[in-house]
Amino acid sequence: MPIPRPDRQGDRVIAHVDMDCFYVQVEQRKQPELRGLPTAVVQYNEWKGGALIAVSYEARKFGVKRSMRGDEAKMVCPSIHLVQVPVARGKADLNSYRSAGSEVVSILSARGRCERASIDEVYLDLTDAAETMLSESPPEAIEDIDEEALKSHVLGITGADVDGLNNVRRWLCQSDAVHKDKLLACGTIIVAQLRDEVLRKTEFTCSAGIAHNKMLAKLASGMHKPAQQTIVPSSAVTNLLASLPVKKMKQLGGKLGSSLHDDLGVNTVGDLLQFSEEKLQERYGVNTGTWLWNIARGISGDEVEGRILPKSHGCGKTFPGPRALKTSSCVEHWLNQLCEELNERVQSDLEQNKRVANTLTLHATAHKASDIQLHKKFPSKSCPLRYGRDKIQEDAKKLFDSGLREFLGSHTDGWRVTSLSVIASKILDIPSGSCSILKFFQGKSQSITSGGSLEDILDDDPSCSTERDDEHKVFSYEECSKDGGAPSQDGLINTVCAQKKSIKPKDKGKNSILKFFSSIDAPAKQAQNVPNSSDPQGYDDRRHCTHDGISLRRLDDLWTIRAADIDPSVVDELPLEIQQEVQGWLRSSKRPHNCTRRSSLLNYFSLDKPT
Repeated sequence: MPIPRPDRQGDRVIAHVDMDCFYVQVEQRKQPELRGLPTAVVQYNEWKGGALIAVSYEARKFGVKRSMRGDEAKMVCPSIHLVQVPVARGKADLNSYRSAGSEVVSILSARGRCERASIDEVYLDLTDAAETMLSESPPEAIEDIDEEALKSHVLGITGADVDGLNNVRRWLCQSDAVHKDKLLACGTIIVAQLRDEVLRKTEFTCSAGIAHNKMLAKLASGMHKPAQQTIVPSSAVTNLLASLPVKKMKQLGGKLGSSLHDDLGVNTVGDLLQFSEEKLQERYGVNTGTWLWNIARGISGDEVEGRILPKSHGCGKTFPGPRALKTSSCVEHWLNQLCEELNERVQSDLEQNKRVANTLTLHATAHKASDIQLHKKFPSKSCPLRYGRDKIQEDAKKLFDSGLREFLGSHTDGWRVTSLSVIASKILDIPSGSCSILKFFQGKSQSITSGGSLEDILDDDPSCSTERDDEHKVFSYEECSKDGGAPSQDGLINTVCAQKKSIKPKDKGKNSILKFFSSIDAPAKQAQNVPNSSDPQGYDDRRHCTHDGISLRRLDDLWTIRAADIDPSVVDELPLEIQQEVQGWLRSSKRPHNCTRRSSLLNYFSLDKPT
């Protein structure tokens, strides 16, 4: 459901940059001889020449469309060059396109907040850059304005001939314009410079829309392609939306757009202006009604998110018609292929960007052999993501089996799967600094006290604070007591201070798992001085550690974990950098494995009382 967001206070300059038939450009950079020739990129599928996923503008002149297949494209344009997408594991490999997109993003992000919307499109918030330009070198003070900026299409101002260029120049340089139009003029010049830089450094052309919000910028970027840019001044918004078909507006292409047409007789976005906000709210609810009222006036408060890395990683494949999967073994084979690719991508993300994915989700499209409940969809299933190819494959198969049982119910007379996808999501940054298992699994402790976290007091050692996270299943200070009560802030500070004093000078500043699981003082010596818990003045929360284990005194009880009790196989569930640290600790103990408890990460890092 659309959510209305009030327009941010102040004037903004937002650009939407869209690469021109990007997949074709990537292939033409690999094969320069294809430049200027009718070209299309074909998806991996030999049926009727494969599906077209990108078509060059030269081929479009002959009537070639993306909805066609390769054989049909050759009938329409016999001279067309069909380039197949790279293939890996029996499916399309898009890594070369992702990498090329990253080249473009690295250039664009240098001038403002950047949101990577897909492989080939980016939003930019250029407000700060435009304000700086306006104060230091406004357009009217520039003698030689970049020709690419002068070729811009400014809605409400005539075209690209000589007179049109002069009209654009006058619009860019008008000294009596309102502040928002002056900012937009600066944004026009900045985007033209960025597009030129992208062309020089990557050989890719792109088109752009520049406006005061994301919605209008997105609409404008596709109005004049390829290699052009369109500007939407505030004065042109009403005319732009007056003739814009409802279905062309984002989020109005489905049921909501059909309802507007069928129930209210709305054909264009401008038609919505005849309805009051109350009328739209009455018909579609408060949020949707307000959103519709806003977009009819070109109002949108959506922010450009500062994100150049993907929110998730997904791998999928379709199995249409006779290619549908009908046995568990076939499904398992393709799940293994998809999970292998997913594993490579999350590992690469971890190594290059220091980010960790937390959730694994499986989606599928399936059909029953019987006609019963044809409307029932295959349920999506999720679980915590465990790193490692084999573990991801194992968990994905379990998710599919669970979903299949729910989908089939009591009817097990046959089924077929026409699509599969696995997604790694809830990707979070690893805390900065040297890697350690504690920093990897910790959250920002908000439960220590309502007045602030321990990090605020001891900012030079953030690894001394942990918090339980239901996804990561990590123990917290709260779990250290029998009744679940959290230790006092004073007790925690005393504990940390005692540990800091015992660290040798060469260890200062090193955040490591050993820092948490070890200390210089022997536990046996400290255990002799355990105060009576009934005496609040004599009680504290100090930890007593050795390389063999860790003990934590709470209410006269001794809780202990030994390195010998940690199953080395469990370490495989951790990222590589953290595995190395844990394995080094385990090797140093040189003790035989005598674990008798259930092998799980939660068991070996929780403070369970020994039996």
